[in-house]
Amino acid sequence: MPAFAAPDGTPLAYHVVGEGEPLLCLPGGPMRASGYLGELGGLSERRRLIKLDLRGTGDSGRPADPATYRCDQQVADVEALRVHLGLDRVDLLAHSAAGDLALLYAARHPQRIRTLTLVTARARALGVDFTEAHRREAAALRTAEPWFGAAYDAYERVWAGSVADADWDAIAPFFYGRWDAAAQAHAASEVAQTHEEAAESYASGGAFAPDEARAAVAGMDARVLLLAGELDSGPLPRIAADIAQLIPRAELVVQPGAGHYPWLDDPRRFTRTVATFLGQESAGLAV
Repeated sequence: MPAFAAPDGTPLAYHVVGEGEPLLCLPGGPMRASGYLGELGGLSERRRLIKLDLRGTGDSGRPADPATYRCDQQVADVEALRVHLGLDRVDLLAHSAAGDLALLYAARHPQRIRTLTLVTARARALGVDFTEAHRREAAALRTAEPWFGAAYDAYERVWAGSVADADWDAIAPFFYGRWDAAAQAHAASEVAQTHEEAAESYASGGAFAPDEARAAVAGMDARVLLLAGELDSGPLPRIAADIAQLIPRAELVVQPGAGHYPWLDDPRRFTRTVATFLGQESAGLAV
């Protein structure tokens, strides 16, 4: 298993799947080991996926200073991976909470980004986030699902402050376009793959300076894809459209019938969308 050292000496591991041009992949959670990304619906057949285990997760080591779990403190880890791989510029893909990390990296190192793919990604780094109202709006799309009643009741308890594992487990169907066996197995792995202490620190006070980040990405020349799920609440497609307005050369694609993990809901469509976006960049470089 390949590894490298972060600037503070923390050993960081990454996993390589597939062949072709490298695509650096940052997992969300926050602070969930990269294994849940799998082969991104078959994208590994088009690109060599380099999936980073963020500090303290998966096969990566735990830092001496827990304060470095904060999102902005991990930007240096991404840059250290780029240097370790010997890449002048990178194609970067980020899922969910890793959208914040990718946006901060892009703001700090815009010249190192060739393309940025944000998959159902958060953008607190730019001052945009989802709300309980957004969750309710997306949930209202699922009323015909056989699991809806019990899951929505659990949602109400979570919104009221419940931390019971049973309630959090019960709302999992809302995050998948299809609550089938594959989705259930995927959801069941989340707790074991997540570093809860690190997750609590990830977006803690001081992690984000939205005005600065907005100004930085406003001057970024890299092409950006925002891929949203039609049924997802974090972000809703219309909120993803708001994020796209903040980034030059950004395009929004909404995947029909998809939740928060679109590569599971429709692998072929997901792979085609991302590969086409990345392929456009490759074609441009070849000219």
